[in-house]
Amino acid sequence: MLSQRLQAVADLVGETGVVADVGTDHGYIPVFLVSSGKAERAIAMDVNVGPLTRAQEHIRQSGLGEQIESRLSDGLTALQPEEAQVIVIAGMGGALMARILADGRRVARTARRLILQPQSELYFFRRFLIEEGYRIVEEDMVFEDGKYYSMMAVEAVSSDVQTDTREMTEAELTYGPLLLARNHPVLQQYLLRQRGQKQKILDNLRKNARQDASKREMQITKELAVIEKIMEHDS
Repeated sequence: MLSQRLQAVADLVGETGVVADVGTDHGYIPVFLVSSGKAERAIAMDVNVGPLTRAQEHIRQSGLGEQIESRLSDGLTALQPEEAQVIVIAGMGGALMARILADGRRVARTARRLILQPQSELYFFRRFLIEEGYRIVEEDMVFEDGKYYSMMAVEAVSSDVQTDTREMTEAELTYGPLLLARNHPVLQQYLLRQRGQKQKILDNLRKNARQDASKREMQITKELAVIEKIMEHDS
């Protein structure tokens, strides 16, 4: 059984022929997708031998050795263009995921869909995706073990329809355009928590009234204004 986070990632895959899982760790996603019939075959990849060995053992125990191949791979280096219809990259920092997609651009853009779950730097990562010519077609968000996780499905936009990729607003880059558009209930919880945390920080900064804190105070005030605008729009 998958964790709530991994289940949400797997749900974005849909049904496909071949799925490649980058940074597979225990191989949970490939095993789930193949055993449930959502994928015909899978390629489980990891940069480190330890996690890949764990994945191989899980694959063996699941009896799916003929349908799931494992590969030692730094990012997308061991994957060929058009070899996988769907590529999953989950559980890494946004900067690392951006590096993987940039280095493996030739491979990544041949996939029908990328399923991405960055653990951090989401503003930066969404901006990177737009600059790289991807559009976000689905988003989800879950709360598990005291943490919030956002995941998204993206598709490469061909050069003849570049008008489909538009500049996102500050709020969309920070919190996710489709999560905002759909008033996602978990995002609403997250916004409430963020508002409370940022207000506390702002109150402490104003209380201490340190001169070198003015820049930080301006930034927090700006972030709070974005949250307030979203919540005012949703009410």
